[in-house]
Amino acid sequence: MSVPTSDAARYRQVLGHFVTGVTVITAMSDGQPVGLAVNSFTSVSLEPALVAFCAGKSSSTWPSIQAGGRFCVNILAEDQEDVSRVFATSGADKFRGVGWRSSHAGMPVLADVLAWIDCTIDAEHDAGDHVIVVGRVVDLAVERDVRPLVFFRGGYGRFEA
Repeated sequence: MSVPTSDAARYRQVLGHFVTGVTVITAMSDGQPVGLAVNSFTSVSLEPALVAFCAGKSSSTWPSIQAGGRFCVNILAEDQEDVSRVFATSGADKFRGVGWRSSHAGMPVLADVLAWIDCTIDAEHDAGDHVIVVGRVVDLAVERDVRPLVFFRGGYGRFEA
């Protein structure tokens, strides 16, 4: 069943009640770091280790990530709302003022993230106005033992244990 266009606002409102984590997908493109904020991220498989995220087809950053064939998922910590906002902005100099280092695979790992996951693109699936990107995990680590940044009902929040 397809949701009629007139019900798009209701669709967003209802799905906004599902809490998600907040990530930034990064990669290198022509020697420069690129990235975009993503909250549609999930684990897919343990064997082989696979993860997935959804990239908007209208994204100006996704083609640069796609062309390189690899990416890093940066899982944001509760104190990184400002980082998420920068990477959610189209056309911004997203890495200006944001610290990062290269992973062993050469992908940008943002400073102070909760954890990161290096991947190669394993598959892409067309999904309406998005592309579902499946990544094969090649390396990963937890950087800090803090709470995650979450997104709920159109806004950022914190996880209370």
